[in-house]
Amino acid sequence: MTPFGEAMRRLRAERGVTQRQMAMAIGVSPAYLSALEHGNRSEPSWEFVQRVIGYFNIIWDEAEELQMLAGLSRPKVVINTSGLTPQATKVANKLAAAIGQLDVPTLEKIEALIDSDALASGPAADIGQSEPPADKP
Repeated sequence: MTPFGEAMRRLRAERGVTQRQMAMAIGVSPAYLSALEHGNRSEPSWEFVQRVIGYFNIIWDEAEELQMLAGLSRPKVVINTSGLTPQATKVANKLAAAIGQLDVPTLEKIEALIDSDALASGPAADIGQSEPPADKP
């Protein structure tokens, strides 16, 4: 399940809406909603997320959070380490191999570490987007 799928399932449960009801209302198939909720589809389009926001009549922070979760809901992630350090490639490969065996507390620690490093490094710290650190003299 993806973060977006989990949020969508929670919203449906809170409002007592079935996948079939929601699908008919927003113009998609129940199978598509099921695939999104279970992480069997790529991240949803901006347009689709807007339909979900409108359907549930959510605003402000909750709508912003749902949009953010949609962007973090690619079940098949590719990490391009071209041009980065050998250490970055090594860590990316180790993470890819181990991700399925990590428990929730460990994943939360990794996420907190990434978030704290990104905040400390400023706006250029987007994962995979920053330049490798320069060698110190």
